[in-house]
Amino acid sequence: MNVHDFKVKDSKGGIADLSQYDGKVLLIVNTATKCGLTPQYDQLEALYKKYRDRGLEILDFPSNQFLKQAPGTDEEIEEFCTLNYGTTFPRFSKVDVNGKDADPLFAWLKEQLPDEQGDAEADSFAKKVKALKPFSKKGDITWNFGKFLIDRDGNPAARYAPAYAPEKLEADIEKLLG
Repeated sequence: MNVHDFKVKDSKGGIADLSQYDGKVLLIVNTATKCGLTPQYDQLEALYKKYRDRGLEILDFPSNQFLKQAPGTDEEIEEFCTLNYGTTFPRFSKVDVNGKDADPLFAWLKEQLPDEQGDAEADSFAKKVKALKPFSKKGDITWNFGKFLIDRDGNPAARYAPAYAPEKLEADIEKLLG
């Protein structure tokens, strides 16, 4: 099994087959529009512009599970991200990433990569958010902007903490792009 075996709901209410990304390097991110990390949209868009011609796709999955920081409809989220951050990468329907109603894609990703990579800034941020919303079990996504890097064959390659800046992923993305 790999990422390409999943189907997800797109932001227009249809079904998107992730097999369409076969041969691409993917960065799958759970996002929010009203979070202190929301400015990461700028960094994600910069990565997308820099590497999309070489085969990078960023897949954006808004989630309202962390202090309800992704309010609004899928259409409103799309409009916000396009107008405020100029994002052009694919955005999908809002999902749960933790708990019994977690989207199957995220449940599988967390199973494959239960540990996040980060740095001192990411660790400090994780301590702060744990006080706000304790994660229920090992492997749970800790906050908005958790990131999963997927190789061209659909296999999970790395997982990054929410506060780990997207530009710090460049070396890992370069390796997978070849």
